[in-house]
Amino acid sequence: MKPRTPRPGWLVVAVAATTAAASAIAVPSTAGAARPGIAAPASSAAVAALVSSAAGTALVSSAAVAAPNIAVANVKTHLSQLQSIATANGGNRAHGRPGYLASVNYVKAQLDAVGYTTAVQSFTYNGATGYNLIADWPGGDPNAVVMTGAHLDSVTAGPGINDNGSGSAAILEVALAVARTGFAPDRHLRFGWWGAEELGLRGSQYYVNNLPAAERTRIKQYLNFDMVGSPNAGYFVYDGDNSDGVGAGPGPAGSAQIEQTIQAYFTSIGVPTRGTDFDGRSDYGPFINVGIPAGGTFTGAEGVKTSAQASLWGGTAGSAFDPCYHRSCDTTTNINDTALDRNADAIAYTIWTLAQAATPPPGTTVYSDTFETATGWTTNPAGTDTATLGQWERGDPEATSSSGIATQLGTTVSGSNDLVTGRLAGSSAGDYDLDGGVSTIQSPTITLPSTGTLTLSFSWYLAHLSNSSSADYLRVRVVGAGTVTALNVAGAATNRAAAWQSASVNISALSGQTVRIVIDAADASTASLVEAAVDDVRITQS
Repeated sequence: MKPRTPRPGWLVVAVAATTAAASAIAVPSTAGAARPGIAAPASSAAVAALVSSAAGTALVSSAAVAAPNIAVANVKTHLSQLQSIATANGGNRAHGRPGYLASVNYVKAQLDAVGYTTAVQSFTYNGATGYNLIADWPGGDPNAVVMTGAHLDSVTAGPGINDNGSGSAAILEVALAVARTGFAPDRHLRFGWWGAEELGLRGSQYYVNNLPAAERTRIKQYLNFDMVGSPNAGYFVYDGDNSDGVGAGPGPAGSAQIEQTIQAYFTSIGVPTRGTDFDGRSDYGPFINVGIPAGGTFTGAEGVKTSAQASLWGGTAGSAFDPCYHRSCDTTTNINDTALDRNADAIAYTIWTLAQAATPPPGTTVYSDTFETATGWTTNPAGTDTATLGQWERGDPEATSSSGIATQLGTTVSGSNDLVTGRLAGSSAGDYDLDGGVSTIQSPTITLPSTGTLTLSFSWYLAHLSNSSSADYLRVRVVGAGTVTALNVAGAATNRAAAWQSASVNISALSGQTVRIVIDAADASTASLVEAAVDDVRITQS
């Protein structure tokens, strides 16, 4: 992790390069680097296919494959290799030094051996050549990429085993677990190890700068792991929805879903987390600068653990999370095995979950609507709605926020339009929010086939401020002779920023029926601010 420097918002870094385009080079294998033994994964009973958020649920297909347990011994084997490389190369693995290139060689050899397609991208900074290593796992939707990254360089003062051997080794072992388990996700998986992060995010910025616009849009999530084994560890998750209300603000739309997914894992193992700001100190910076949703974990650097944090997580109050940050003592003895183990498992859980979520289910499309044109949805179909403002409509939404909390997104999942509760922004966030009770919108009739597995999928968000309560809600139902409730998310007395999430639910119980999709939202709490939206509705038969 690069040193902290004040900045007004997201980081913007210019990179000096010898060419205007990325260059891939062949890198020879590190002599004598042996591939570590890989333990068979244990089934993770704590991992569920249902990811719970603070005030609702994001549904993942019931057929989702659970993430494997990541053996911390394997991660530590990689750290030992990085330590040996530093020891043999002047005590560090810094940009432009032989220890860094040897580190790239080591990681590349592991990935090549299990079937990844790897490329080494070169760039120049401060008169020295730097390298990014990019690895793609075959398969998955190339238009929906889940990318995971960590910087591989150290400072010149030491070997950089926690900063950031820990993140680099953890994502390497997760990448190897993808190959070991034969994971075949719906989305395409890509991993990146960045150079010259310690000099200002130079490698990751070069990568993003040289991605064609079409390639940038294919990256749907970027996950960053920089220092995940700090000896006096904290458990921080990047604050994608800005629920902490400090610093640079929320990440791009979709960052909240990443944050909630990571939090769900730590909740499942009984470990509380706290937010950490998108302050631009690590390689997520170039990605969020171009609108790519991001997230990740962090166990702390030079910051001092407070008494409250020590009560929460254990460890020593009044001491730095990593007393050896950017020092020669950042060696293999500078690692908290428990934190490293938990974070490696959290990385696997997050990748497995996101790579299987939000992907349209396979099969024949029975019905779909992206809301780019009017297709016959009806507001207040029964004439019983009570909302006086912010009723459901199809349109191009305008972004709104209140005290830094995004209450309505100005971006949709696809195209320009979605279904939204009052698309206009007004002069304040409360001008066109849902008010006065319930608003309903209903699809035209849909005739479902009588055979096969029928799946409804869609994207959604519910946003509210802390003046909300469980009386507020967003609900999606499929109504025929019977009813299947696809989503039922209640409000709560907390700030919940708008962030697109995905739902996928089996509606085969309604096979052969003529049905309608009914979406309703309620502002039933006194003086609460509530907004909701739905996009990209699809029913498939498989």
